[in-house]
Amino acid sequence: MATTTDPAPNLENTLGADTAKTESGKPATGMPVRTIALGTLGTILILLTAVGAAGILVRDPILGNGPLSWIRYGHGKMLATAVLYIGFALVVWAWVRLGRHVLAGRVDARAVLIAALCWMAPLLFSPPVFTRDVFSYLGQGTLPLHGFDPYLVGPAQLENMPDISQNVHSFWQTTPAPYGPMFILLAKGVVSITGSDAIFGVIMMRLALAIGLGLLIWALPGLVKHLGGKLPVALWLAVASPMMVVHLFGGPHNDILMVGLLAAGTLCVLNRKHVLGIVLATLAMAVKASAAPALPFLVWVWAKHLSSTFWRNFVRAAALSIGIFAVTFTAVTLAAGVNLGWFPALRAPAMIVNWMSPPTAVGEFLHWLIALVFNVSKDPFILVTRGIGALLLVYVFVRQWWAARDGGADAIRRMAIVLLAVALLSPATLPWYLTWGFVIAAALPWNPRRLPMVVGFAVFLVLTYSPAGEDQLYNYPFMAAAILVSVLAAKALTTIDPMNMFGHKRPALVDVGPAPSPKPAASGDPKDPVAD
Repeated sequence: MATTTDPAPNLENTLGADTAKTESGKPATGMPVRTIALGTLGTILILLTAVGAAGILVRDPILGNGPLSWIRYGHGKMLATAVLYIGFALVVWAWVRLGRHVLAGRVDARAVLIAALCWMAPLLFSPPVFTRDVFSYLGQGTLPLHGFDPYLVGPAQLENMPDISQNVHSFWQTTPAPYGPMFILLAKGVVSITGSDAIFGVIMMRLALAIGLGLLIWALPGLVKHLGGKLPVALWLAVASPMMVVHLFGGPHNDILMVGLLAAGTLCVLNRKHVLGIVLATLAMAVKASAAPALPFLVWVWAKHLSSTFWRNFVRAAALSIGIFAVTFTAVTLAAGVNLGWFPALRAPAMIVNWMSPPTAVGEFLHWLIALVFNVSKDPFILVTRGIGALLLVYVFVRQWWAARDGGADAIRRMAIVLLAVALLSPATLPWYLTWGFVIAAALPWNPRRLPMVVGFAVFLVLTYSPAGEDQLYNYPFMAAAILVSVLAAKALTTIDPMNMFGHKRPALVDVGPAPSPKPAASGDPKDPVAD
């Protein structure tokens, strides 16, 4: 039994579906208004300053020559960048405060969802933040509308549409699209509405990709029931986090559509709606190939639902899944008007070289050591370590897939592990890749002791890129500051005063399990306020 002298008595408990009540024993119903307002203020600041500090247009028809053009250059841009980071800090602060409420059982899933949507709302109209990828998306949707194959050429071919092509990052100007036919179809649809208007295009692309957000929000309650997690925690981790609010939605990144389709497909298969589930998972792969490793795990789940022998169930589920996959993938490819040139284009991300990919990091480190003595090229080192990483990824996949043969929740847990391994062991890793497996893992039971680490990583991953979408990974002083900020955010989840500025270390968490009821109010019902 929790007592007042036991500040965090159930901190070791796993947060599962049975911990969704307040200390009074009643379902949590509080609304953390000030926390919601704090995060919303943060994203409003990001919106207002993004016009100068984020992924701005090369030629802005609104601010380019007006009285506010100063915000795009020199000291004006520096000021905008500083205020944007303040806005991001407010978002992180609000997310941490919301996490305290969630772990204490003071708020329910509805409150977490309202908070996340309020924080995202201002960013709907924002320029791209911490990335310029959306301009590549618009270019890739424009290419087939003008007779070009997006799997053969890059947006630089759109010389007659400079408002689109000139805003694409230089890295992607001549690079074919590494995305599947489902995404090309969606991008074509967006550009057919917005034309060469890049501002309208960014907003519409964000809205179109938010279909994935809607699917994720729809799927999480069911996934939590199957996987044993707690819905407020899952929403706090997968929907309200800075990775979702700032990166996937604010970016935006098409990963948000992929993870939404995959989450919905996974839930459908768990709910024995096998055909629909495989269709949705196939569409997820038709957005980004990264979803492909999930499909074999869903086959095990389907096989477990059949009533014959083990191998007959597997063969039947596998054959049906392959057939559904083939029909769905062929249909979406024909609808998009493209071919299988997508597969050679998948090599494009491998051109990215940074230390976020552990195999690449090892190669860079070994080269640095050898280069202290010999003048040698970096390429062979990276090639070898990436090859070893690929072999390790195959090993992880095969081992986890075979261990998942009993289906059910364990198969989905192992699927999430493999998706995280794909993100980390691929030749190139970008911050938002970590969401592939994490949004599924969010529905699992979580030990509160591990959540501060999740907070720290989420904050750090956003900070690895500048608001303008430039890599900061080799800006070591900035990375050192990012690590310090991330550690502070992680500590703040469980400590009211993480910097010990006021001479105490009062825990921020309270018991997440049953506790003695407080004295009832005059009405006879115990009060259950949200201490916001």
